[in-house]
Amino acid sequence: MPAKSRPAGTPAFTERQFRDALAQFATGVTIVCARAPDARYVGFTANSFSSASLVPPLILWTLSRRSASLPAFEAARHYAVNVLAASQVDLAKRFSRPHEDRFANVPFRLGWSDAPLIEGCVAWFECRQHARHVAGDHVVFIGEVVTVGRAPGEGLVFQHGQFGATTPLRGQSKDGHSGSEQKGRS
Repeated sequence: MPAKSRPAGTPAFTERQFRDALAQFATGVTIVCARAPDARYVGFTANSFSSASLVPPLILWTLSRRSASLPAFEAARHYAVNVLAASQVDLAKRFSRPHEDRFANVPFRLGWSDAPLIEGCVAWFECRQHARHVAGDHVVFIGEVVTVGRAPGEGLVFQHGQFGATTPLRGQSKDGHSGSEQKGRS
C-alpha cells in the first residue's frame, strides 16, 4: 500500500513537536534595545541572536510580527544587543513579559547607538540597521556592528524552557580543542 501523501506545504509535525525539537538547542540570551521615534526606550528578551558575517561584521535577530514594539524597531536606524550574564535571569524574565516600564531601575548607559547598554552584561553590540526580511510570523533584522564591548563573566543560556549557564567540558582548552590533540601538525 503506498504511503499516504500530505498536501504540499503541510509539515509532517505539529507546532508542539517543532517547539520541543527547537528546545533541544541551547541559545544565548540577549536584550535588544532601541530608542523609539517618541524618544522612549524599547527592549525585549531575544534568544534568536546570531552572528551572520565577519566581513562586514553583521549580526541578526528576530522579532514577532505581533510584537507591540515592532514598529519602533522597524523605525530605528540603530539598536543595541546586550548579551546577558548568567546572573541576569530576572532581567531576561522582565524583558520577556509586558511591563509598564521595562527600563525602570535598570542600570544602563547610552553608547553610539543611543540605545541602552545594560550594566552587568558580558557583551554589547551596537548596530546600524542593515536589512530586514519578513520570514513567516517573524521579521529578521540584520545589523551592521559599529561598536562592540565585552566584560568578564559567564553568559546566560536557555534550553528546555529553563535558564542556565555553560560549563566547559573537561579536557577542553579555551580554543575548543581537547588537550590531547597535537598542535601544529597538518
